[in-house]
Amino acid sequence: MSLEDIFNKQKTATEGSNEHTVSGNYGMVSSPIHEVSEIGEEVLKDGGNAIDAIIAMQFALGPAEGMNTGIGAGGFIMYYDSEKNETKVVNGHTQAPEAVKPDIFYENGELMSFDDRTMSPRSVGVPGSTKMLELAHERYGSMPLERLVDPAIKLAEEEFRVNSLWERTIDLFEHRLGDEAKKIYMPNGTKLKEGDTIRQTDYARALKAIRKEGFKSVYEGEIANAIIETLQEEGGIMTKKDLESYEAAIDNPLWGSYKEFDFAFPSPPNGGGFAVSQLLKILEPLEISQYDIKSWKKYHLLAESMRLAIADQQTYMGDPNSVDIPMEGLFNDEYLEERRKLLNFDFRREEIKGGNPYKYQKGAAGREMKQDTSEKGMETTHFTAVDRWGNIAACTTSLERMFGSGIMVPGYGFVLNNDLTDFSPEPGSANEPNGKKYAVSSKAPTIVYHDDKPFFTLGSPGASTIVGSVVQVFLHLVEYKMDLREAVAETRIFNNPDLSMEWEDGINDEAMKKLKELGYELNRSFKTQTADVRIGDVQAILIDPKTGKLYGAADSPRPGAAIGLTEPPAE
Repeated sequence: MSLEDIFNKQKTATEGSNEHTVSGNYGMVSSPIHEVSEIGEEVLKDGGNAIDAIIAMQFALGPAEGMNTGIGAGGFIMYYDSEKNETKVVNGHTQAPEAVKPDIFYENGELMSFDDRTMSPRSVGVPGSTKMLELAHERYGSMPLERLVDPAIKLAEEEFRVNSLWERTIDLFEHRLGDEAKKIYMPNGTKLKEGDTIRQTDYARALKAIRKEGFKSVYEGEIANAIIETLQEEGGIMTKKDLESYEAAIDNPLWGSYKEFDFAFPSPPNGGGFAVSQLLKILEPLEISQYDIKSWKKYHLLAESMRLAIADQQTYMGDPNSVDIPMEGLFNDEYLEERRKLLNFDFRREEIKGGNPYKYQKGAAGREMKQDTSEKGMETTHFTAVDRWGNIAACTTSLERMFGSGIMVPGYGFVLNNDLTDFSPEPGSANEPNGKKYAVSSKAPTIVYHDDKPFFTLGSPGASTIVGSVVQVFLHLVEYKMDLREAVAETRIFNNPDLSMEWEDGINDEAMKKLKELGYELNRSFKTQTADVRIGDVQAILIDPKTGKLYGAADSPRPGAAIGLTEPPAE
């Protein structure tokens, strides 16, 4: 497949606008908050590299998007080192405290409701995002810590204008806020609205502690003590030892392919990369571009194929330190064809379960696995950077649910995650809870290659909907030859094995009628009266391997921006 047609479609537009594809020659950043993108841009302008920009943006997202990420979060950075031509994963995935048992979410023999689990202090995992930044800084960074944290301190201390994301999130999820968090998001009992201003001096205090003590403050020092004291008062089970023993890691990626494109994702227990990769392999021989981009056949194939890939993810993904994942079988050509035969245009299947990849797994006896169909949180954040040397960093971090557990650390202004609800709450699945385990996540920070050269990087929030967002934007770009901003904005759908389908505005009446005839129950993604229905929030950068020209786009659900550097950075 020639890339010429793809790059011929890319159009330049007003720099920094999230309404058009943005171009750059010397670097690019894209994030869901425009103030954060500006901080990443300044890092690149001052001579920093892609990792420097990612670290500065993650620090800044704490005060700018604290309902989705921050010091209490976990995540992954996909990193391409242009000098070494090497791709690695900086793994800061949240870990279960040592005291976690498989029945952690049971009380008096009864499983807690999903909402109760997500707001329980027992749902808080050991946050890995700061250790991830520390390791990335040590291994790949070029700027001092002070330079990277100071813009976030300034953002927290000065008046920050409340945006539409804040207002919409508080309106929908105020019930998730603990008493301490309400002081920030509902001062004096009044919900913050778009246009209000706020100073977050407590968050600035936390960032200053990191600047003074280093990253270790979150795991050994001042902030660590505050986290444990808070959780002990709330009835949590995390200990100081859990924080002190946490380690981030540099991992090899999970590799996937689609036609002549190669993909790099975080490896399991991350399940998003697996599901994206398997979904693309299911679709590969079907030549989806033969169907119009608005065709019901396209939507139907995507929806049913998503169910196949996610059913396998729910059945077989787990912490590889605790379970054997039949990866060879799951990507075996005969197994994929077996799964593909479940697709048809006559009806949608009432039930789709994980397949039996053990038939195609050499030397594997296999065992029956319980499918994890439990509810998961929906929010995360994704951002990315490419520098003048061609290094690429794509980062996804998360508190798991909006406002995480709702538990804010007093005096430090950040909420703690509820990442342990990413485990299956019922014992017996590959993803059952246990001490020191890592739950399956659907994060999918992605780098795409063509002829061994980086071509495209993207990612999204949205729990399992991340899988659908990444795949559809990629297909819009390479199969339908769309301009990048158009590819991001084009209508997306999502479907789970349990038959619940989400869809965005933009499906035409003819396609909608046919999908309903096939038995689809078309459910809305959440929205307010002032916001269009959108699934995910894709941030993407496209790289022309021949010229090095960069094209960026930020999705519309959040007030983000892609910003390209048109002048050489400082030497």
